[in-house]
Amino acid sequence: MGNGKLILTLAPMAGYTDRDFRRICGEQGADFAVTEMVSAKALCYEQIGKHKSEPKSAALAHIDPGMPTAVQLFGCDPEFIARAVELIATGNYRGCEYGRGGQRPAAIDINMGCPVKKVVSNGEGSALMKDPELAGRIVEAAVRASDIPITVKMRAGWDQNSINAPELARVVEQAGASMVCVHARTREQFYEPAPDISVIGRVKAAVDIPVIGNGGVFSADDAMRMLDETGCDGIALARGALGNPWLFAEIRARHGGLEYTPPTVAERMETAMLQVTELMKRKGERGITEARSQLAFYLKGFKGAAALRARINTVSTVDGLREILDSAVREENDG
Repeated sequence: MGNGKLILTLAPMAGYTDRDFRRICGEQGADFAVTEMVSAKALCYEQIGKHKSEPKSAALAHIDPGMPTAVQLFGCDPEFIARAVELIATGNYRGCEYGRGGQRPAAIDINMGCPVKKVVSNGEGSALMKDPELAGRIVEAAVRASDIPITVKMRAGWDQNSINAPELARVVEQAGASMVCVHARTREQFYEPAPDISVIGRVKAAVDIPVIGNGGVFSADDAMRMLDETGCDGIALARGALGNPWLFAEIRARHGGLEYTPPTVAERMETAMLQVTELMKRKGERGITEARSQLAFYLKGFKGAAALRARINTVSTVDGLREILDSAVREENDG
């Protein structure tokens, strides 16, 4: 993945970076994306015995053709991680969609950055930053299980008293990781305040594998600052891409010294509706909550955005959502 050019990727966000949004970001210049988190243990348990319900973890690991995508696993048991990697790499597991239009992942990403309590309370996600030795064994097990590249997503550290991303990056590099992505906040900070991007620079100086910077990038200016100040190989966009997948194209244009033309209001809403329509085709009415959440981001900056979001929350059909977005476009253009 590190071929010398600027690497732009879509970071994983539960409930947001589904296959439809990943495809749209790819069309706007993302080199690859990462799936929502998949529990290694849950994926393995779904294969045991007779199951009548649809395998939920397997569905999250689905990758559409055309957009290089890594499957992100979380867990703290090297054996479960290795088994899950093996299943995903071979495509030989219940619920796999390789034979129904899916494709093999470009990489498998090990999550060592999720700050959510129910994850870290099990010793998973960013809790692994407190145990570099275990983190290394997890990566070693994953590397042995498959020829697919293994990457790692981490935080700056557990808290301000334990900023150890450079040390952990060296551990996972020695264990065989092909790339690391560093969210420049601690677990204790979650998503506020502003990230300390100097940590990314220290990680870049500590390892030879590509380093991707993450955290606080909401504009091309933010991206260029991170690249200039850290020397990182690329950037993973997260919240900055929600409702604005064109940020990938804007950053790439800025980096290449090219002119960037932002989308029109109509183009923004057309993309929003395409994403929501595809989502609800797959999930039906149960996808309406996700659809509302996605559209709220696309409406950011519109006149009367709060009122529009309130109206969206009362609608339960694609046609109803389209009617609201069409009215938003008319109001913007009339203004």
